[in-house]
Formats: sequence, C-alpha cells, structure tokens
Amino acid sequence: MIFEMRTYTFHQGKLPAYLDLARNVGRPVRGQNYGTNHGYWTSEFGSLNQIWHLWSYTSLDERKRLQGELAKNERWTKEYVAIVRPLIARQDIRFLNPVNGVNPPAKEGGFYELRMYRTNPGRAAGWAAAFRDIMPVREKYSRNIGIWTGEAPQPNEVWHMWNYQDTKERAAARTALFKDPEWLAFLAKNTGAVVEMNNMMLMPTDYSGLK
Repeated sequence: MIFEMRTYTFHQGKLPAYLDLARNVGRPVRGQNYGTNHGYWTSEFGSLNQIWHLWSYTSLDERKRLQGELAKNERWTKEYVAIVRPLIARQDIRFLNPVNGVNPPAKEGGFYELRMYRTNPGRAAGWAAAFRDIMPVREKYSRNIGIWTGEAPQPNEVWHMWNYQDTKERAAARTALFKDPEWLAFLAKNTGAVVEMNNMMLMPTDYSGLK
C-alpha cells in the first residue's frame, strides 16, 4: 500500500471557494472510487491558505490506473478541475509508506497535529520502527493517528499525526510525556537520527473522514 499526502496552496482569498467546490462537487464525484480518502484538513498555523488531504492506494500502479479513470469522468474534469485550477497557487505531493495506522481518533472534534521529521540518510525506517514499538508508552498521553516513512520526493522523512481536543490537552500531554522514564529512554537510545522537525496544526473539514 502507498499513501499520498497532497498539499494545495491557494491564492489569497480563494480557499473558501475551493472548500465549497470540494464539498459540493469534488468529494461527491470522486467518493472512494478513485483511491481511498482518509482525511481533509485546512492549515491553522504555519503556512496558511492550504488544504491537506490524505489518500491511499494498493500500489503506485493502481494509483496511475485510477487517475486515468478519473480523468475520463466528465463531471470531474468540467465541473471540478476546470474551476479549481485558477484558485490554486501551488501543489505539493508526498508519497508515504505506512508504518502504523490510519487509526480513528479517540473521539471526534479538536485538531490534528502533523509532525514531519527529517532524518539522517538511511535512518528513517529504523527510527520509525522504534517509534512504532514505543507507541504503547506514547499513546498513554495522546492518540496516534498514523506513522509513515517518506518514499518520494524525500525518502529520509518520518511523518506522524496526532489528535487533540484543544491546545490545553496537547500541552498537558506533552508535559506528562517528558516525565515518563520509558519515553526518555527511547529518546536517549535514538539520539542522532532526527536532524530537522516541523509540524502543522490541521483542522478537519466537515467532509473529512477523520474528524
């Protein structure tokens, strides 16, 4: 299985129009027939005017086949693609390999934190496996939605997603986490793998699978 995270950056002021178009045309037309959609979010902090949406396919070959089928759908090409293109300033794609999940949140609501770690070359898979193994400890404090390693365009990445009801819950969880001796032992054992860390706060749309 391969996951694809698509990030669309919109021209200033155009995001609301896209949200309406995706809600009323894009998602109903595409459904789950051309790849499985897991979540649809808007960015809250960091880079603004963005949509992040997560898809999965059985393989890259299956993705290519389904993209070809989608291109034959006239409603998709005429009622969606032709209208949405002028709204978009930039498109970015990451292909990701699954390590853990996709897992539903403990309860709906709140926000999703997507954390993106760049590792030293050759360290992503090993770090992600160790991270997966420590999940029983880590999930005492917050719900893991998924863990992935990068396939392309950046292979030396680990992405992981979390759900929180609010920022106070996140702050309390992370404070408690860094007092946990098992978690501190994991960090000490895996020092030196991660060289860069970034995160995004994502808010689910009303048509997101993960809410």
